[in-house]
Amino acid sequence: MPVFFHNEDVDFPIQQKNKKKRWLKDVIEHLNFKLGNISVIFCSDDYLLSLNKKHLNHNYYTDVITFNYCSNKTISGDIFVSVDRVRAFSIDTNTSFLSEINRVIVHGVLHLCGFDDKKPDEILRMRKLEDLYLTKLQS
Repeated sequence: MPVFFHNEDVDFPIQQKNKKKRWLKDVIEHLNFKLGNISVIFCSDDYLLSLNKKHLNHNYYTDVITFNYCSNKTISGDIFVSVDRVRAFSIDTNTSFLSEINRVIVHGVLHLCGFDDKKPDEILRMRKLEDLYLTKLQS
């Protein structure tokens, strides 16, 4: 399946890799798209900050950056996830680290599918979709 998991400058073993691949494929198909090639790359805060500065001219930490290589209805891209940011957020919000990793991954996929989170209504819509697809992963 054309979903790949990589580590950049962290050692983060992804659990239930095949289940997550099927889940992401199902999310994409549920949104009426076709899965192309997606790479999920786990990295540190510093690594993601350097990407944020270089490619987006943003000088702040973030949990995820998505590079979109989609063509027509085929979803392809790179999703960089800061394990450090996700861990800190899960501690701050008293939520499961694994659940937050999954939320950030599906958040990146939603961006690839054309969803944005700049305005309050867009943020709310994305959060609802994240919650919906997280329940599908757990069922």
